[in-house]
Amino acid sequence: MADLEFRGISKSFGGIVALDDVSFSCVRGEVHALLGENGAGKSTLLKVLSGAHRADAGEIRIDGQPVSIHSPRDAMELGIGTVYQELSLIPELTVSENIFLGRIPTNLVGMHRRAQLRAMTQELLDRYGVDDVRPDTKAKELSLSRRQIVEILRVLATDPSVIVLDEATSALTENRVAWLLGLARRLADEGRIVIFISHRMSEIRDACDRVTILRNGSTVDTRPLADLDMDEIVSMMIGRQMSSYFPEKRSTATDEVVLRVRDLRYQHTLNGVEFDLHRGEVLGIGGLAGQGQAELLRALYGVIPAHGSIELDGDQIHNRDAREALRRGMALVPEERATQGLLLDFSIPFNTSLASLGSLKRGLLVDLGRERELTQSYISQLAIRTTGDTQPASALSGGNQQKVVLAKMLATRPEILMLHDITRGVDVGTKKEMFSLVREIAGEGNAVLYLSTDVEELVNVCDRVLVMHDGKVAADLGGADLTADRIIGASIGAHVEQ
Repeated sequence: MADLEFRGISKSFGGIVALDDVSFSCVRGEVHALLGENGAGKSTLLKVLSGAHRADAGEIRIDGQPVSIHSPRDAMELGIGTVYQELSLIPELTVSENIFLGRIPTNLVGMHRRAQLRAMTQELLDRYGVDDVRPDTKAKELSLSRRQIVEILRVLATDPSVIVLDEATSALTENRVAWLLGLARRLADEGRIVIFISHRMSEIRDACDRVTILRNGSTVDTRPLADLDMDEIVSMMIGRQMSSYFPEKRSTATDEVVLRVRDLRYQHTLNGVEFDLHRGEVLGIGGLAGQGQAELLRALYGVIPAHGSIELDGDQIHNRDAREALRRGMALVPEERATQGLLLDFSIPFNTSLASLGSLKRGLLVDLGRERELTQSYISQLAIRTTGDTQPASALSGGNQQKVVLAKMLATRPEILMLHDITRGVDVGTKKEMFSLVREIAGEGNAVLYLSTDVEELVNVCDRVLVMHDGKVAADLGGADLTADRIIGASIGAHVEQ
């Protein structure tokens, strides 16, 4: 008998079928991968399990008994805890307050017992080996990776017997990814059910026991992971053979330097960064998180007031804000699409045209016909899956939201495109499209700065990789020197022979 069973789950939204007779089962003690492209139905199914949606048909059984899950409270009472891909911490609250929100201990007059709350949080941090997060730190002061850790701890604090990890590794640093994979195995060994969603095949291989694959809202198969190789899994996800995951890397880099950076400094995060970016080049930026990579892109984009020398096409520049950077042909796809890249409640055309409105105006007004034409061209070029361009961005899957952010910046026709981890939380088919697009952009004579936390991507997509450590470029790797081992070695401060 299965410990958790989905039987014939179906769900539609306004005539759009999101789930169609989905059936599979999980057992205690296993890490069960749930895979599929963005839009395959994974998130909808998990929202049914967690009480955010109600299925139109079908049932869920726990320990052989059908259960009614009409709200998130119902799910929590049944021992179901879900870590969602999009973060939901309240910025002004502390780590402790976010973790135990709704369950904060109080005294007889309703005041918070802060010492007890702090002790409860510290016990949770100690139990799960988190030594770089403090109970009294406000969520807004945490890095993206640490915020994700707090999201995970908030769910674990309810002591669930079913734990769903929905792209929980996508925001984590490399060492914390290893922590979470180990945690998933530990929770399974304690007799819990762990449902694990990731678009990184290496994580699936390292962490999971069985895999269920969804495609177009339907179940394709459930198999032991040992019975499948990664190519088979990807083919089942996308419904066809995928020739080569990474595009053939034919360098189009020229000798012409389009961007020259010297002695770039900002507080204690940028400590004299220097590099040249060539026309037609894809230049990767790697290293452990927190070594200045994000600050480098933000400094170039004018978001933070760094000091140093920046030359664009031989002219000294100083971008005071993002608008000035865009005017100079520099565009940034930011780290967090939902909060930094999109206005989620607005339509796809609104978001797509937001950075290039000046070119779409007729007099004082935006030419809506040209705006729609622009949007349709990018929907086609980037294969954005949508039921219509009037959809709000919030209705799109994570991968398609990322494509809209990319479309917005491509619409500015940048000479230099800066990409901050654009494949985070994106399915394998979409990743392949993005890799090819990056190479095409460089091939058209533009230059790309490609920041990624995925070492494999850096090796296979980029012409060169700058590895950052302690706010400086620790290694500049290209040609035969561009290997995963050398990137990892330079990331931890090891000397790299060049």
